[in-house]
Amino acid sequence: MNATAIINIAKAELAIDDDDYRDLLERVTGQRSLRAMSERQKRDVLDELKRLGFRVKTSRPARTASKPYIRLIHALWKNCQRLGVIDNGSREALRAFCARFVDQGSGNVAVDPDLLSYDQASPVIEALKKMEARGLAAERKRGRHG
Repeated sequence: MNATAIINIAKAELAIDDDDYRDLLERVTGQRSLRAMSERQKRDVLDELKRLGFRVKTSRPARTASKPYIRLIHALWKNCQRLGVIDNGSREALRAFCARFVDQGSGNVAVDPDLLSYDQASPVIEALKKMEARGLAAERKRGRHG
């Protein structure tokens, strides 16, 4: 987000009226308009707004895996949860599931699915595909007889 947008958000969140806002801009930079300011001056205004109590809220971008086979693991896991094949669809449960394949169940290693190699991910994917197939079959059966 650019400095101008953040300053406007800060102005609204701090409930600064227009006259006080213009006075603040002039006091900090000598300019009464953001349009006339350099980026450095805008950063100075932002610093002053922070001093007055504004806090920049950052949102963490969604974590998306860069490798298709890792995205497939996450998609299969979510679908298995949707189908009722797994009860706990949490990230921790997925890590435990992956550990059974990578760590052979010793329980000594937390296995982040996002860090698996293709060779490590392949048996996890195959197991999830089988679980998904069972869930889809049960869903079709419920649809016919439910």
